Amino acid sequence: MTSPVAAPRRLLRAPDTLRVAEHLRATGATVRQLLAEFREARRRSPAPPRAPAEGELRIASWNLHKCVGTDGRFDPHRSVAVIAELGADLIALQEADRRFGRRVGLLDEKLLEKQAGLVPLPVSMLPDGHGWHGNAILARPGTKARLRRLALPGAEPRGAVVADLELRHGPLRVVAAHFGLLPRCRKRQSAAILAALQDAEPMPTVLCGDLNEWNPGERSSLRALAPFFGTVNGGPPSFPTRMPVLPLDRIMAWPQALVTDVEVHDSPLARIASDHLPLTARLHLAAIADAFAEARAAA
Repeated sequence: MTSPVAAPRRLLRAPDTLRVAEHLRATGATVRQLLAEFREARRRSPAPPRAPAEGELRIASWNLHKCVGTDGRFDPHRSVAVIAELGADLIALQEADRRFGRRVGLLDEKLLEKQAGLVPLPVSMLPDGHGWHGNAILARPGTKARLRRLALPGAEPRGAVVADLELRHGPLRVVAAHFGLLPRCRKRQSAAILAALQDAEPMPTVLCGDLNEWNPGERSSLRALAPFFGTVNGGPPSFPTRMPVLPLDRIMAWPQALVTDVEVHDSPLARIASDHLPLTARLHLAAIADAFAEARAAA
């Protein structure tokens, strides 16, 4: 009597078995080739940043994870090297200070200025701190700025920095923020940012930071920002660095034409220096500033 288990095996004849085995081998080879190509593409460094055109600035945002890389090493010099790779005129940093105890800055400021040509704006309330709730803004030495610290509502301490900058191409407001992990907290934090902007003099504005939101459309906790900054639906995936799938980091602007070319900076060093990849973008500040000046003159 044929066993119930043995019967189905007889249905797959020897030639069929060979064809299936050959198919599996071919499929496996194809998958291995695709994975090899993917790994090779990941190993390639991005092209060097193109120099901004006249009237443009290059801006970036990066959660540097307190200078602790995906290898578990605390390496501030490596973080400075990634910042130098970005070639940016302005950078919003998150987790730039120690989280507990005395919130001192984690970067070597002299090395930062030497390698990247940038210095932290005086945001911290400590002489040796970089930011406010870990949010720091790096700019060219001598940049004039009016600074405000915002304590954001939520279940955990969070903050934002508002910097009104006087730049060669015109005024610019930079909001650097790090939102919370809970959707209800992010909704309240979005509302707090909008309230601060509505009370301020209108000027070209860019919002940068780790906003911790990946849900699109109606599920997004950032929907309140849409009337001001336009679409809040995602962006380039920046987290986690080894296989970026979530667009947690954002660079958004008002007017929306102020910002173009929002991209992930995906270099071998950036992939290991933090669990987030940096974002970069172009700011067309001169054109937008001229439009603002014309609107004021006509008012």
